[in-house]
Amino acid sequence: MKKKIAIIFLTALILSAVIAIIICEKIITNNSRGKLYTEINSIPFNKVGLLLGTSKYLKGGGLNPYYVFRIEATVKLIKGVKIKYVIISGDNGTKEYNEPKMMRNDLIKSGIDSACIFLDYAGFRTFDSMVRLQEIFSQKSVTVISQQFHNERAIYTANRLGISAIGFNATDLTNSQGFKVQFREKFARVKVFLDFIFGNHPKYLGSRIAIPN
Repeated sequence: MKKKIAIIFLTALILSAVIAIIICEKIITNNSRGKLYTEINSIPFNKVGLLLGTSKYLKGGGLNPYYVFRIEATVKLIKGVKIKYVIISGDNGTKEYNEPKMMRNDLIKSGIDSACIFLDYAGFRTFDSMVRLQEIFSQKSVTVISQQFHNERAIYTANRLGISAIGFNATDLTNSQGFKVQFREKFARVKVFLDFIFGNHPKYLGSRIAIPN
């Protein structure tokens, strides 16, 4: 009897989790409609772009294509005069690992003026990046730069915070290449709702940083 009850409970738990994933997926995807762009000519101007960080190198070695494509997308926006400044928000959890600094270096190598670049070293999660955009950098509107799936979640988070956000989609990977990332994204979308339900806060805040006009 106990075993039967345990099976029923586990089944109900799994079913609830699947339903939650489907609902969160639909809400976040629907929220981003009309706010995502893939072409420079069609995207509106925003003073500030937010480049979401990721590791430059894969664990098995070699360049991370998500990183490369996000750098390329940011260069297009700045050179196309679709953003004036870019905030790079990423993980700098240790002295040896510094996503914002790596991205800054590669943007400069691509011909971007260092005066256009601001660094957010405490963007440990997308949620943190969006809150810090508002609290530390005092921004109420932004162009988010990442792959579409990531932009959708960032835009939803921004909108919940009262930030007007659009996204410029960096080139994505095919389903087979990006399967692990896409799988983790399903749970990340549920986590967004939990962050707001439980009133979570970024790991760090700090002093305000002024972005010029």
